[in-house]
Amino acid sequence: MDKKKFYITTAIAYTSRKPHIGNTYDIVLADMIARYKRMCGFDVHFLTGSDEHGIKIQEIAEAAGISPKEYVDGISQQIKDVWNCVDVTYDRFIRTTDSDHVAAVQRIFTKLYEQGDIYKGEYEGKYCVPCESFFTNSQLVDGKCPDCGRDVIDAKEEAYFLRLSKYQDQLMKYYEETPDFFCPDSRRNEMINNFLKPGLSDLCVSRSTFTWGVPVEFDPKHVTYVWLDALSNYITGIGYHPDGSSDLYKKYWPADVHVIGKDIVRFHTIYWPIILMALGEPLPKQVLGHPWLLAGEDKMSKSRGNVLYADRLVERFGSDAVRYYLLSEMPFAQDGTITYESFINLFNSDLANTLGNLVNRSIAMTNKYFGGKIGKCEAYDDLDRELEAFAADTLKAYTDKMDSYHNADMVQVVMNLAKRCNKYIDETAPWALAKDEANKPRLEAVMYHLLENIRLLALMLQPVIPKTAAAIFEQMGVSGKLTDYLASAAFGKADGFEVGTPSPLFARLDVEKTLAELHAEDEAAAAAAAQPAEEDKENVVFLDEICFDDFMKIDLRVAKVVACEPIPKAKKLLKLTLDDGSDTPRIVASGIAKWYQPDDLIGRNVIVVANLKAATLCGVESRGMILAADDGDAAKVLFVDGVKPGNRVH
Repeated sequence: MDKKKFYITTAIAYTSRKPHIGNTYDIVLADMIARYKRMCGFDVHFLTGSDEHGIKIQEIAEAAGISPKEYVDGISQQIKDVWNCVDVTYDRFIRTTDSDHVAAVQRIFTKLYEQGDIYKGEYEGKYCVPCESFFTNSQLVDGKCPDCGRDVIDAKEEAYFLRLSKYQDQLMKYYEETPDFFCPDSRRNEMINNFLKPGLSDLCVSRSTFTWGVPVEFDPKHVTYVWLDALSNYITGIGYHPDGSSDLYKKYWPADVHVIGKDIVRFHTIYWPIILMALGEPLPKQVLGHPWLLAGEDKMSKSRGNVLYADRLVERFGSDAVRYYLLSEMPFAQDGTITYESFINLFNSDLANTLGNLVNRSIAMTNKYFGGKIGKCEAYDDLDRELEAFAADTLKAYTDKMDSYHNADMVQVVMNLAKRCNKYIDETAPWALAKDEANKPRLEAVMYHLLENIRLLALMLQPVIPKTAAAIFEQMGVSGKLTDYLASAAFGKADGFEVGTPSPLFARLDVEKTLAELHAEDEAAAAAAAQPAEEDKENVVFLDEICFDDFMKIDLRVAKVVACEPIPKAKKLLKLTLDDGSDTPRIVASGIAKWYQPDDLIGRNVIVVANLKAATLCGVESRGMILAADDGDAAKVLFVDGVKPGNRVH
């Protein structure tokens, strides 16, 4: 009997920069779903990749003095490296610069043009470069991009357009006939009320003011609009071509689910379905628009200094710890949050204490009391029967949560069983039972119930923390059908256990020590980023020239150091309190602790960049930067004693 197919995709990562931990949630969530479907017997195909065209890429590459292809080659590899470090099991990593994708996109554009769904015109409106998106004035929010909040630019150019309005009624009908298309369903009303009801404007699908994109076959001065290019990867990645598609495409399309962030739901539930309708192809069954992962209360941003990276966390805590945090701390419909403190606390409470401690002491007790080997035991009393019922309810709830993509709720359900097992140990007190030989049958039943539930925990956790699940199976001596979800996802399937030597799954972390180390690493990285590379130090005269107006934008002021102190857990930073002539003291965090003591600075006048954007460094909001000269291996602060605080420096 053929397996039921399941085709899952992620949004392909944009190659403007290395993906941060928030971007990584997308791929980890999709990997969890793919792993779960495989263990449920599905024939899964999992596609991810990188989005590599557009004006933003061209501008970044030009600024770096390299070709766009050279630039995206590097970033695409970084994306792969991050995905691989969190153990993602994709079947193909597609790049929009891949030759098969480029050829198919060109033919898609031509096909739509030849059948009248794309026409030539002129675009005039607002354009957001980071989002690669056009907007009308009415769509802007406070004059800025409604998606990212950044400034937009005026754009006017010859362009090709896709007739969205032609397919508006057909799309609305699909919404009505496919109630599961939106996940969560709240995204549906947003699309209907904000876009469909006001009426769809035709979509600009080409650009002619830059060259880094897929050229239009019949009009090479135009390149394909990045969203038409990027969205098409879901079909080109499995062999779609307007002139004849592959068997892989015929097997797996339509996609069962597109896993994307909530900020690009519009592209995937309006533009993408209409492109497919125009091509005469089936529409995807579901779009899962997950929420964002915030850094504390804010969206992650380099300018805010709050970006965390998955590979760095993996290096310190392991891939399973990172996967566990992402999948347990992201609600189904609301934004999740991550901080160093929350990560460490969850690591200790769930992974080290609840799960790790349960596995370690259960295997240790089995070795101590039974030489590592016990047989199958039926329920001995009501406590055993209650635990069996709890396990059965957990398996049912697990399936329900996984099938509906409620991953955080699913993890909570599984960990509740682990907590119940720990409570069961306290209730049955195996160490007390072991004191009397007459209690041996009862003790064996207790240990069997613990080990069998641990086996079930490992079964359910395979899509979440696969390495840990495998380690649990190994320590328990479990293999074959007992590790197969379809064959053994019920209490009592094991005829007994012959366990191995227990080994800690997760070592509990010292919270204060670990936080201090992480903050010190952040501080060192920030300091390194602020220093020119060795090979650049003798070439500083070749920095790009600026005009007088640019220089006048820098507000340099004299300020008196009225207080100075070290910043806890930050070896290189000093906290300076400055009198800059205003009514409010100015706080500046400066990386000069290696060369100056607080007493060296108090009472001295320095020069501060007063209009530098605020940044938080090791918990201190720094509003400015003091000037210092690079003197070989040291920094020399520029003092201007005797000048009144607040005076401008010209």
